[in-house]
Amino acid sequence: MRATGVVSVFALSMPLLASRQADGADMENQAVVRRYVDHINRGDAKAAAAEYATDAKNFGRPVGREGIETRLADIFATFPDWHMEIVEMIAAGEVVVVRCRVSGTHRGVGTMPSNGMPVGVAPTGKRFDVTHMHWHTVRDGKIVEHYANRDDLSMLRQLGLLPSVAPSGPSSSTVREEVF
Repeated sequence: MRATGVVSVFALSMPLLASRQADGADMENQAVVRRYVDHINRGDAKAAAAEYATDAKNFGRPVGREGIETRLADIFATFPDWHMEIVEMIAAGEVVVVRCRVSGTHRGVGTMPSNGMPVGVAPTGKRFDVTHMHWHTVRDGKIVEHYANRDDLSMLRQLGLLPSVAPSGPSSSTVREEVF
């Protein structure tokens, strides 16, 4: 079955997205997020958190700049080589969306239930490499809100904390994907 309604809406929106040029504010907002990622890649929780507003929200919850710094410090203690590679970035007004590859080696014990890691898990010494999508709202040169979709299941599997799942059902050679 073909989803023609979805295709029509998608097809109609493509020229609008493709024709929109990044303006100066879009570029400035992208620069804020790029600086944030650069600080993360240096393992500098304080500098990364400084890119956030003092009253910032994370996943809709008020955590402030201090809350961001605390979460990042815990991630860096758990994964000292945490790295985010920006694959794609797009900005529209206050919104900056980043698709990135995230990797790290599990060498510490997390103390906060963030980033999909169970609290108190002994280091596995294993490395992971997954995809994240991060949605930032930037106002007056600071990130005021952040949401993310992460592939935590793949990360946990790569770290040996969840069993691998064998495919079930028809073999992959007999599965037909619908393309719209």
